[in-house]
Amino acid sequence: MKHTLDMSKGSPLKALILFSLPIIIGNLFQQFYNLMDIAIVGNKLGGKSLAAVGATAALYGLFLSLAYGFSNGFSLVIARYFGAKDQKGLRVSIAHSLILSIGVALFLTAIAVFFTRPLLILLHTPDVELSYRYISVVLFCVVFTVLYNILSGILRAVGNSLVPLIFLIISAFCNIGMDYIFIANFHLGVFGAGLATVLSQVFSCIMCSVYLLTKCKDLLPGKEDFRLNKEMMKDLFGNGLSMALMFSIVSIGSICLQFAVNNLGETTVAAHTTARKIDETMMVVFAPLSTACATYCSQNLGAGKTDRIKKGIFTAFALAFSISVLTILTTFLYGEQLVKLVSGSDDQELIRLGTLYLKLNIPFYFFLVALVLLRSSLQGIRFKAAPLAASCVEMIGKTMIALLLVPKIGYMGIIVSEPIIWITCSAIVGVAFIVALKKLSGNTGSLHKKVEIGNTINNKMKTGIKIQKVHS
Repeated sequence: MKHTLDMSKGSPLKALILFSLPIIIGNLFQQFYNLMDIAIVGNKLGGKSLAAVGATAALYGLFLSLAYGFSNGFSLVIARYFGAKDQKGLRVSIAHSLILSIGVALFLTAIAVFFTRPLLILLHTPDVELSYRYISVVLFCVVFTVLYNILSGILRAVGNSLVPLIFLIISAFCNIGMDYIFIANFHLGVFGAGLATVLSQVFSCIMCSVYLLTKCKDLLPGKEDFRLNKEMMKDLFGNGLSMALMFSIVSIGSICLQFAVNNLGETTVAAHTTARKIDETMMVVFAPLSTACATYCSQNLGAGKTDRIKKGIFTAFALAFSISVLTILTTFLYGEQLVKLVSGSDDQELIRLGTLYLKLNIPFYFFLVALVLLRSSLQGIRFKAAPLAASCVEMIGKTMIALLLVPKIGYMGIIVSEPIIWITCSAIVGVAFIVALKKLSGNTGSLHKKVEIGNTINNKMKTGIKIQKVHS
């Protein structure tokens, strides 16, 4: 099959690098856009507008987490069929993923329309109207976020992470250009920043659609593939919901922290917004590696190659730990300069708080690496309980810190919250992964039964027989 990468063959290191490198580069461009977005808003509109945009970050992150979680869960199922070399199951899974994605998009849009303003008020947003002006245009058009995620997720499920990178780079530059035009030339304020984001996502959806229709015809489902298949729907929705809950529960915890930050004043909100953007840029490698691990595990699960799963995860750890050392050194050497550059501010308190966040947060990246890689890998091998449990602990931890610790020690409570949570949650998924590896090693036969559903779908759809569930 053209335009794909089979991660169940060859060197695990090579497979992980080939898959994750385009995503890493893409995330760098995405973070570059985010930094430019903040810089344009801060420099052209001032600290008040910067705080208004920053105050919506956690709420926007919740919707993004739901969209990304569902699409990522769908793509793991698609990857299993690809790994099992089941062409019919692959096309059926893609067809049903598209159906479910439309449902997810409509649901998220309805939630955004009815609850955006009440949530901003509930979060004690400093300037509700200004923040609403930015976030409403983005969330009301969340359908394009969902569609882009599932279309790029289909490509990544079959190992093609290069094409989504190209489209992301193009849309990122378009986004930056439209940001400047809408804000500096058309004077649309924060609404212009939101509009630029939406239009760039529309462009990304169009590019992905055209590519799939013209270059990946072997992945395109036929009319019969859209015929309702209950077992496939259950499999897709179960994986999608699991991933969406995992990411959204984390985001709910972040919203609670954002609530606490919003009560600390405009300068602190602006400092936190700046530091978080830099922090996210420093993390740019970890999310792609976790995506690579999830896809790698799913493909090898479909192929029944448990030994490759172990080897691949340990390889990913070595890569991520090496990069963590570099990010820590960069932060301690240039943290203050980065905060000043991104914020566009000479406010010494803003610079001090932003720098303090970075220097006390980033040294704990080793625990973050363990958390994100193992959480995604466990989802990829269909061990869903521990990732959800860790996410619940993260949400509860952030909520308790926001309610109990921040009122007593202020912004320092926000700063220390994530290191505490990373250490705790990485221990949970670490123990779970050890247990999962033992189960995979001792139950290879059971593992094969889990992936036989692909062959069942293929054979029974040919004869028109209703699919029966295959139990492990």
